[in-house]
Amino acid sequence: MNERIDRLRTRSLAAIPSLSDERARLLTDFYKSGVGRTSPIPVQRAMAFATIMEKKKIYIGSDELIVGERGPVPKATPTYPEVCVHSQADLDIIGSREKVAFRVDESVRQVYREEIIPFWRGHAIREKLFTHLPEAWKKAYEAGIFTEFQEQRSPGHTACGNKIYQKGLLELKVEIREAIARLDFFNDLDAMDKKGQLEAMALTADGMIVFANRHADALLRMAESTSGVDRKAELMQMAAICRRVPAHAPQTFWEALQTYWFVHVGVITELNPWDAFNPGRLDQHLYPFYEKDLAEGRLTRERAKELLCAFWVKFNNHPAPPKTGVTAKESNTYVDFALINVGGVKADGSNAVNELSYLILDVIEEMRLLQPSSMVQLSKKNPDRFIRRALKIVRTGFGQPSIFNTDAIVQELVRQGKTVQDAREGGASGCVEAGAFGREAYFLTGYFNLPKLLELTLNNGVDPRTGKQLGPATGQASDFKRFEDLFEAWTRQLRHFIDIKIRGNNIIEQINARHMPAPFLSLLIDDCIEAGRDYNAGGARYNTSYIQGVGLGSITDALTALKVHVYDRKTITLDGFIKILSENYEGHDEFRRQLLDDTPKYGNDDDAADEIMQMVFEAYYDEVDGRPNTRGGVHRVNLLPTTCHVYFGSVIGALPDGRQSGIPLSEGISPVQGADRNGPTAVTRSAAKIDHIRTGGTLLNQKFLPQVLADETGIAKLAQLVRTYFRMDGHHIQFNVVDGETLKRAKLYPDDYRDLIVRVAGYSDYFVDLTEDLQDEIIRRTGHEAM
Repeated sequence: MNERIDRLRTRSLAAIPSLSDERARLLTDFYKSGVGRTSPIPVQRAMAFATIMEKKKIYIGSDELIVGERGPVPKATPTYPEVCVHSQADLDIIGSREKVAFRVDESVRQVYREEIIPFWRGHAIREKLFTHLPEAWKKAYEAGIFTEFQEQRSPGHTACGNKIYQKGLLELKVEIREAIARLDFFNDLDAMDKKGQLEAMALTADGMIVFANRHADALLRMAESTSGVDRKAELMQMAAICRRVPAHAPQTFWEALQTYWFVHVGVITELNPWDAFNPGRLDQHLYPFYEKDLAEGRLTRERAKELLCAFWVKFNNHPAPPKTGVTAKESNTYVDFALINVGGVKADGSNAVNELSYLILDVIEEMRLLQPSSMVQLSKKNPDRFIRRALKIVRTGFGQPSIFNTDAIVQELVRQGKTVQDAREGGASGCVEAGAFGREAYFLTGYFNLPKLLELTLNNGVDPRTGKQLGPATGQASDFKRFEDLFEAWTRQLRHFIDIKIRGNNIIEQINARHMPAPFLSLLIDDCIEAGRDYNAGGARYNTSYIQGVGLGSITDALTALKVHVYDRKTITLDGFIKILSENYEGHDEFRRQLLDDTPKYGNDDDAADEIMQMVFEAYYDEVDGRPNTRGGVHRVNLLPTTCHVYFGSVIGALPDGRQSGIPLSEGISPVQGADRNGPTAVTRSAAKIDHIRTGGTLLNQKFLPQVLADETGIAKLAQLVRTYFRMDGHHIQFNVVDGETLKRAKLYPDDYRDLIVRVAGYSDYFVDLTEDLQDEIIRRTGHEAM
C-alpha cells in the first residue's frame, strides 16, 4: 500500500469506537416537531431520513478519496431508538465492558437521559414486539431455545445489485412517478397505501441527493483552503463526483465506488438492516467501469487499487452498533458482516473471474482489515489460479477470504424459486446466507438451539435448569424402548418449538411492515417500486425468512451416544444415563472417557454417527422449509451460529456425548471441537452427507497448522480439498491457519497479540477481543497437521 493508504489505515485502526447520539437526537427532534404527523408512516419515515441527511455532520478526513460517514467522525456509532432504546444501565455496560466496548461520553448519557429515553420508552419496536409475542414464545426465548434480532437491528440481510450502477436516483424518481400514475384507485384497495410508499421512496432519494451535495460543498470549501496543487485538484474532482452521484448513474470507476458508498451510508443510517448491507458482486459491478477507464486513459491499475484500499477503510470505520443481553451473546463483535463477493459466474453461466477479481484479492491481503469481510465464489468454471491466489491469503492466518461454492448457491436459489439468471447474479451475505442480490429481502429471524431440545426430551419436556414444564410431555425415559421412540419424541419437541418460533416470526414481520418501513432501502431493491410495496412488507422480488439451526455436531454426537450405549451395546439404561447427566459426569470419569474416545463421532466419515446427523437435518428441514411468512415468501433453513453456540451451550447441562454443563456447542456444521480425528478429508465427507442444496447456507470451519500450507504443495492440496468438497455440493468452507500454542499465549498475554486475527464463525475478529469462552472454543478446534 502507498503512504496515503497507510495513513488512512493507521488512523482507522487507531480510532476508538464510540457511541454517537447524533442520529438518535435528530430523529427525536423530528418526531417531537410534529412535522408530517398526519402523513402515512412510510412518508414520516422518509421525512425523518431526509432530515437526518440534511442535518448530520459532514466529516471528510485528510487523504480521503471516498467520503461519507454515518457518524460525525469515524467509528462514532449511531443508535436506533425507534428499534430498541438503550437504558442508562445498557449504556453503562456498553461503556465499561472488557470486550467490544464503546466510549460513552457524559454528553451522550445526558442526551439519552433527558431526551432519547423519555421520548422513545414504550414506543420502540422491540417493546411492541415483546408486548404482542405469545407467552410461549417468551418462555422459549428466555430458556435459550431460540433468539431474535431486534436490538439495534431491523429485518434484512441483503446485498446491493447492479441497479445503482445503471440508474441514478433521479432516474428512479421518474420510475416512481410512472408507478404512481399507473395506480388503479378504482379497483386496487391498496392503491393509497402504495402511493404513500412510493412518495416515501422519492423523498428518501431527495434526502440522499442533498447529502451528496453537502459533501460536494464541503469538498469545494476544503479545496479553496488547500495550498497543495495535487490535493486541491483531487478535492475539486471529488466535489464534481459528489455533485453527479448518486443523483445520476456513475460513469467512471471512482464514481461507481462513491455511488455505492453513499448508498451504503444511507441504508445503514435509515434503519441498519442487520448490520449486513454490502455491495455483493463487487468485481462484477465495477469491472465495466474499470475496463473502460483503463482503455480511455482515466485510470491506472495502481490508482484503481488505491481507490479500492480507501474504500476498504470506509467499511472499517463503521463498527456494528453495540448490543447487550442475549443479542450481545449471539454476535458480540465490532464486525458488521458486510461480505464482499469475488469471482463466481456471470448471468450466462460463464467464468466471471476477471483482472479486477485479482486486484481485489491483492487489496484484501494488503489491507488486512476485519471489515469488510471477504469471500471468493468458486465455480467449476473458475481457473485453479483463482482459488490458489485466495488460499495464499488464507495461509497468512487472516481468516479471509472464506470460500463459497457458486455452483451449489445457484442450485440452492433455483430450488427456492429464483430464475437461473437471478441465482447466478446472487451469492452470500453476512456469514454464509444465500440470496438473489438486489432482488431479495432475506431475513435472518434468529438462532435455534437443537441440542437444548434433547435435554427437554430426556426430561419429559421439563427444563432441568428451572424445573419448568417448557415443552410438551413427550414421555418418560422408560417409554423409549427403541432409539426410534426417543428420536420421535425429540422430533415432537422440535415441531412444537418451530411452530412457536414461526408464529413469533410472523408477528415480528407484520409489526415491522406496519410500523418500521425502509423506503430508502426499498428504492434500491427490485421490485419494490413496481409493486409499490416496502422492502419490509414483501416488496422485493423474493422474500425469504431463515431460521439458523445451531449445534448440529453436538446433537448428532449426543444422539449417537444414546443409540450406541443405551440401545445397541446396552451398557447403561436411559434412566441411568439421565442420572449421570444430572450429576454433570462427576464421579463417572471412566464412562465419560468411553463417550469421548470409544463412541462414533460426526466428522470422521463414520456412518454410525453421520446417518444420525442426516436424520437430524431431515427432521429440521421438514419442520421449517416452505412454511409461509407474511411477505409472500416462505421460511428456509440454514446452519450457522455466529457466536450463539457459546450462549446456547451456557443454557444446557451435560449432554450424552461427554460434554459437560455450560461448554459451547459445536459451531455451524463443524464437528464438535476436537471430535474429528481422521483428518480434514473425513470432515468434508461427513459434512457433505447432508443436502446443502436444500439449505440457504451452511458454515464449515477448519483449522490447519501453519506448516501444512508453508509451500506450493500445501496450497495445491488445500485447493484440491476445497474442489472435492464442492463437487459433493458443500456450500462453504473457511480456515484458521494458526497453532494452538500461539492462541494459548495470546490468551495469557493479550497485549503482545493485539493484531492476531482468527476466523470465528462467518467472520474474522481479533482473538484478544473475543470472550474467554469463545477463545477456549477456538483453541479446542482440531488443528489438522496434514491433508
